[in-house]
Amino acid sequence: MNFEQITNFLKRVPSIGEQGLIAHGADGEHAWWVKFKIDVEHPLAWQTVQELGHVLNYLSTNERLPTQFLPVSPPPYMNGEAKEFLAWVIQCNHAEFSPDVVAEWLEGRLPNPVDDLEKWKIETDIQKLDQMIEK
Repeated sequence: MNFEQITNFLKRVPSIGEQGLIAHGADGEHAWWVKFKIDVEHPLAWQTVQELGHVLNYLSTNERLPTQFLPVSPPPYMNGEAKEFLAWVIQCNHAEFSPDVVAEWLEGRLPNPVDDLEKWKIETDIQKLDQMIEK
């Protein structure tokens, strides 16, 4: 199983970067996972969580991807703050949905190019309405 495409993509996400990647692995059959950290002090940290959560967990209410994006942590009382110990996992238990396929789904739905901070700016419908009212 090849993890190069998905890890290269995640390294380009501004709040993850090279330092965020921790590990990846597979069960030898069809299940696989990628573990990484999101810099919780980065201005795009929670938007990153929201973007990944939307695509990987809830892209469509009728046809969800066979992926899960979730936080993982050792017991907080034994370690310390989230900025040091909270990690995130993308996992999949379907052979036909390889890390390359997931990388392609993310590339097609996250800001493009993903490492361009300007592309991460979100203008909501409410903001557009407010601008129209102000004029």
